[in-house]
Order: sequence, then structure tokens, then C-alpha cells
Amino acid sequence: MLDFAAKLTAEPWQVEDRDRQALRDEGFTDRDIWDIASVAAFFNMSNRVASATDMRPNSVYHGQAR
Repeated sequence: MLDFAAKLTAEPWQVEDRDRQALRDEGFTDRDIWDIASVAAFFNMSNRVASATDMRPNSVYHGQAR
């Protein structure tokens, strides 16, 4: 799962049917694959927007040691 998410993040054009099949072989369903991809995509998008706009966590949130 983590290898799939990393590949989707770094080289999305390289994701192929065999990558999804490898997840299925480990017991993940198509719905699970959708969820994995959705979570990875959301974090990728939000981090890229934050980087593009130089967005930083506010001091109160950052001070909560999360």
C-alpha cells in the first residue's frame, strides 16, 4: 500500500494495472484502492497548494505538538 501511494505521489504516470493487481493480491479491494488513492491525492494536492502559497501552520496549532 505504501509503495503504491509513494509511486502515485512521485511518478503517477508510471502507475499501471500490475500495481493495482499487486494490491488486490495482498487482499485490498477496488474500494480500498480508491480510498488509498484518494487519501494520497488529497495530501499531495494540499501540500502542493501550501508550498505554492508559502502557507505555514499557525503558531497555536503548531505549538500543540501534533
